[in-house]
Amino acid sequence: MASNPISQVFRIPELRRRVLFTLAVLIVFRIGAALPIPGINITALKQYYLQQQTEGLTSITDYIDFFAGGAFKNFSIFMLGVMPYITASIIMQLLLVMFPSLKAIAEEEGGRKKIQRYTRYGTVLVSLIQSFIVAQYADAIPDAVVLPKLSFVLLGMLTVTTGSLFLMWLGEQVNQRGIGNGISLIIFAGIVARLPQAFIQLVEQIQLGELNPVVALLVLVLFVAVIILVIYEQQGQRKIPVHYAKRVVGRRVYGVQNTYIPMRLNPSGVIPVIFASSVLLFPLQIAQMLGTRVGWLADVAYWLRPGGVWYLVLYTLLIIFFAYFYTQVTLNPMELAKNIREHGGSVPGVRAEKLEEYFTNILNRIILPGALFLAFIAIIPTLVQQVFHFPSRLAYLMGGTSLLIMVGVDLDTMSQIEGHLKMHHQDGLVRRGKLRARNL
Repeated sequence: MASNPISQVFRIPELRRRVLFTLAVLIVFRIGAALPIPGINITALKQYYLQQQTEGLTSITDYIDFFAGGAFKNFSIFMLGVMPYITASIIMQLLLVMFPSLKAIAEEEGGRKKIQRYTRYGTVLVSLIQSFIVAQYADAIPDAVVLPKLSFVLLGMLTVTTGSLFLMWLGEQVNQRGIGNGISLIIFAGIVARLPQAFIQLVEQIQLGELNPVVALLVLVLFVAVIILVIYEQQGQRKIPVHYAKRVVGRRVYGVQNTYIPMRLNPSGVIPVIFASSVLLFPLQIAQMLGTRVGWLADVAYWLRPGGVWYLVLYTLLIIFFAYFYTQVTLNPMELAKNIREHGGSVPGVRAEKLEEYFTNILNRIILPGALFLAFIAIIPTLVQQVFHFPSRLAYLMGGTSLLIMVGVDLDTMSQIEGHLKMHHQDGLVRRGKLRARNL
C-alpha cells in the first residue's frame, strides 16, 4: 500500500475519475473566465481599470471581480460567476419559510426536484437583470463597446446569462460525478486564482518601500493564526447524548443503543457569509453601475461601499441573520425532537415534551458565538487595510470571506476524499485527528 496519500487517491479508479473530472471542470471555468463577451474592447477596459488603480480608486467592481476570479473585469462569459444561482437560492429559501404551500410542495415526493427547477428559473431571471446592468455599465466606459448599444446589450445579456447557467450546470455535474460541492469549488477556484497576482503585488510594494516588510510578515502570521482558529471553529461541536430503549421488531429484539447528536458551533458553515455577500452585492451592483445616471443611486453606492461603516454593519447583521435562518431550515428543533420521540429515544435529564425547547435553547446559545466569530473574520480585511495599510487585494484574499470559503471548501473536499479512501480500506489523508464533512 502506498504511503503517500496523493498516490492513494489516484490508485483507486473511481476516486481518480472523480478527482480528474473535478479538475477538468475547474480548468474549463478558468478558461471561460478569460474569454470576453462579443463587442468588448479589451484594451480600453485595461486602460480604464489601470487608470482607476493608479488614482487609488476602489469600487464594488473590485469586490465582485474578487469573487469572480478576475472574470468580471475581463467582461468574460463567466463574469457573474455563480452568484445569480446563489441569489436565487436565497430567495427560494426565504419563500419556503414565508409560504407554507410552497413548503408543502417541497415535502411531497419529488418536491425537492420541483424546488430546484424553480431555483433554476429564478437564476435565469437574476442573471438577466444583472447582465443588463453590467451591459449598461460597460457602455459607460469610454471606448469599451465596439457594437451598437442595443446589439451589445442583447448579445451581452444572452452571453452572460448563458455563462452563469453553464457554471450552475457544471456545479451540479461536480456534485454527481466529481468530488466536493460544485458551486463552492467554483467560488474557491476563483479566489485561489487571484493569490499569485496578489503576492506579486505585495512583493512589489515591499521593494518600492510602500510597505514595511516587518508589518507584512506580522500580518501574514496573523492570517495563519486566523486560519487555525477558523479550522477549530468549523469543526467545533457539542455532543447531545441520546438513548434509545429496547425495541421488538418482528422476532428480533434490539437492545439499548446510545448515540449522540452533534450540534456544531457553526452548523451552517460558510453559507451565512456567502449569502450575506450575495444579498449586499446585488443592490450594490445596481447602485454602482447605474449611479452615473441616477444621482441618488450614486449616494447609495457611496454609503454602502465595501469597507465603509454602513457596509460593515449591514454585513455583520446579515451574517448573524443567515446563521440563525439557515440553521433553522436545515436543523429544525421541532423535527429533530419529533424524530427522536417516534424512534423511542430520549435525552438524559430532559422530558420528552421538553425536547424541542431544549434543542432550541442549545442552538440559540451556540449559534450566536459562531455567527459573531464569522462576522469578525469577515471584517478582518477592512481592519488590516485601515490599521496596517495592507494591499486591499491580498487582504481580501487572505482574510474575511475568502478565508472562510477556502478553509470550509477545503475541509469539505478533503473529508469526502477521506471517506472514499476509508471505504476502499486505505489510509486517510491525515495520520492524526479526523476530518469532518461540512454542508457548504
